Amino acid sequence: MIKIKKINFQGIKQKFQVAKPWDDVIIFVLNILIAIPVFIILHQNLINPNWPLNIDRVVLFIVMIVVIQVLLRFMRTIILFCIILYFLILIYGSTIGNYGFNSVFEDYNSIMYTMSDNPYPQDIIIAKLLPFPSKSKIINAIEYQNPKIRNFAIMATSKHFKDIKGYSDYRTIIQCFAVFKEINNRWNYVSDPKGGDYIATATESLLYFSGDCDDHSILMAASIKAIGGTPRLIHTKGHIYPEILIGTVTDLEKVNFLIKNILFVNESKEKRLFYHVDERGQIWMNLDYTARYPGGPFLSEEILGALTLN
Repeated sequence: MIKIKKINFQGIKQKFQVAKPWDDVIIFVLNILIAIPVFIILHQNLINPNWPLNIDRVVLFIVMIVVIQVLLRFMRTIILFCIILYFLILIYGSTIGNYGFNSVFEDYNSIMYTMSDNPYPQDIIIAKLLPFPSKSKIINAIEYQNPKIRNFAIMATSKHFKDIKGYSDYRTIIQCFAVFKEINNRWNYVSDPKGGDYIATATESLLYFSGDCDDHSILMAASIKAIGGTPRLIHTKGHIYPEILIGTVTDLEKVNFLIKNILFVNESKEKRLFYHVDERGQIWMNLDYTARYPGGPFLSEEILGALTLN
């Protein structure tokens, strides 16, 4: 007869249990890390009774801390085991250069900032838009393969944000933002000749950084495309402006954090970011000449056409 050895779960539990008081400290730190984002969600979605000194929010946070602490202590053994395993994985990731401690810190910061400072979305359905005006002329004017445009874009990336570290996955977007900064800092709005719509090529606008909205959009799109970005032009009633492809909602969280905390801190202070979501769920951020930071307010929201430069 085969004897089945009884598993000593109590012994296993004792092996994985961290000696006090360190287990209480770890549980409390984990409690805070969980409570802060949960509190932000509740704060933004619950009705504010406007109690004096925001006492209602203080009480809410304290109650959350107590409830989460009780739940975490109830599952203490499993949680501590998972934390130890997670730390070992992060140590391994940090050693071989993949996802490590620094990546976790950046992701947590990005998520927290996006939750507390949501960008302002606008939906745009490409299939319902009208044909883009002067499409062939504009495409020909976007001379992204011209060496002068390429050299200008490279100069901008060397002048702005060159020393930003730790965001290799967003290097192209950061460099495109450097192009945006260089163009918008130097742009001088000049109207077209009276009685006509003059479309300047990107190299023409590069001479004096002057022109109207379509000239600005052409130069911006050409420069961004010359260094690997994906731009598009949006046509509204009486206005054209450029946008850049950001990607998914996760990418937006990272970009939002970068703009507000690293790249355009002063320009974007206490301001919202504006972007469009297309029919495939891709996010495009506004790069109009009217703002000094990517994602500035839309000059006109009545969208009539879109021209994507893949």
